[in-house]
Amino acid sequence: MSQVSQSPQVPQVRCCPHCGVALDAWIGPPETGWGEILVCNNNDCSYFKGSPGSIRNTEEGQPLGTRYAEDPCNNYEPFSLVAWHGACR
Repeated sequence: MSQVSQSPQVPQVRCCPHCGVALDAWIGPPETGWGEILVCNNNDCSYFKGSPGSIRNTEEGQPLGTRYAEDPCNNYEPFSLVAWHGACR
């Protein structure tokens, strides 16, 4: 009887669908319950650059935007992560 050796699980690289850059692992704050999420940290990403206008009910000039993110614990469901956007305005 021969044994089949199993190779270690290699994590799949996930990329932002808007800019193609690899998503970075990020540990969410404990109160969010997220655990590890994957975030696009590319300041030149079209999703991030165009995001300040997509946040409703904020005062004019608020330095907020959204980054593309995925939740590995929720079948990599994408969501918008609110982020500081002041440097890119």
